[in-house]
Amino acid sequence: MSQNIQNAKALINTFATGDLDTARHLLAPDYIQHNQAYATGAAAFISAVEGLAQASVKTTVQTIRAFEDGDKVFLHTIYNFAGSGEQVAFDIFRFNAEGKIAEHWDNLDALAEPNPSGRTQIDGVVETTATDKEATRTLVTNFVQDVLHGKNLDKLTSYFDGDNYIQHNAGIADGLSGLGAALVALAEAGLEMVYKETYQVLAEDDFALAISEGEFAGRHVAFYDLFRVENGYIAEHWVVIQDIVTEAEAANDNGKF
Repeated sequence: MSQNIQNAKALINTFATGDLDTARHLLAPDYIQHNQAYATGAAAFISAVEGLAQASVKTTVQTIRAFEDGDKVFLHTIYNFAGSGEQVAFDIFRFNAEGKIAEHWDNLDALAEPNPSGRTQIDGVVETTATDKEATRTLVTNFVQDVLHGKNLDKLTSYFDGDNYIQHNAGIADGLSGLGAALVALAEAGLEMVYKETYQVLAEDDFALAISEGEFAGRHVAFYDLFRVENGYIAEHWVVIQDIVTEAEAANDNGKF
């Protein structure tokens, strides 16, 4: 495990431990926060840690997956902030040249029941398999543009090995057939899912995380889609979708992305 991954995990664990000294040590003074519920800067993060430490119910943090791409670490985590209920999250941390955590993006949603195939939002393959990460990034980037953005929908089947596709979306069954059935059901219910812009595609080995903005069921949302690639095909998928609040409602001016 790299030092940056260790430090990213140590930072989010301060929510559970209340260790203010560790938070102070890991954060850059000019830390940039993109979580819309918190003010920007290291002091605001430390204040949040302090507040959780004083809560009557202990916060729990469980990191399921951890990856690294250049100066960024991205984590797949289950949080329960002061007993408020389990949330599934993706966190992205950017490290500066001094090894301090300088910027953070995330997406969170309530942990749901297993999907029609009995899969949860967090189970499945955890460890990476040595693979050319740039090939993974290219495949996922092309899939996001061609299929999720709808630019070349005729290429849909070329991204999958037949019907072999493991799905962790809480509302969709396994397989390309499950995805197709879900999209038809959404369309019939008038619940349109639209990807408008993709800002980052981070990759390590056979995993890639795509960060996008769009609409779902008429709501302005952020999509964080994690894909695992196998033998040149999309093999597994996890997603967290979160509403984006207005600029007036946000606690900082840094934007969601």
